[in-house]
Amino acid sequence: MKARLLALRQLIFETAAGIDGVGPLEETLKWNQPSYLTTATGSGSTIRIDRIKDTNGYALYFNCNTNLVETFRSLYPEDLNYDGNRSIILSLDDDPPEVALRHCVGLALTYHRSKRKPRS
Repeated sequence: MKARLLALRQLIFETAAGIDGVGPLEETLKWNQPSYLTTATGSGSTIRIDRIKDTNGYALYFNCNTNLVETFRSLYPEDLNYDGNRSIILSLDDDPPEVALRHCVGLALTYHRSKRKPRS
C-alpha cells in the first residue's frame, strides 16, 4: 500500500511539473490525508490520497462540490472506478491506469483556470 500511495504522490507532482501555470504544489494534511494544493497559483482544486479502510483499495479524493469526478466518469467510464462525486477508487490487485490518472490529475490541477477572466 505504501508503495502505491508514494507512486500516486509522485504521479501528482510529475503531472503538476509538466503543466505550465500550475506552479509548485503545497503538500499538507487535510482530514489526516496527504493533500496537494496549488496554493501559489490557485489554478486547481485540492487532491487528497489515502487507503480505503478495511479493503485493499486506495483512492484519489476530489472536492465533491466540483464537477471533476463527473467529468472523469464521462471521459473514462470503463477505465476507472468511482465513489459518487468524490473519488477515483484503485485496487492493489490491479496496475493503476497511469494515462487516465495523469489526465484526471491534470484536470484537477487546472480546474479554476477556465473560471478566471483574462487579465487586461
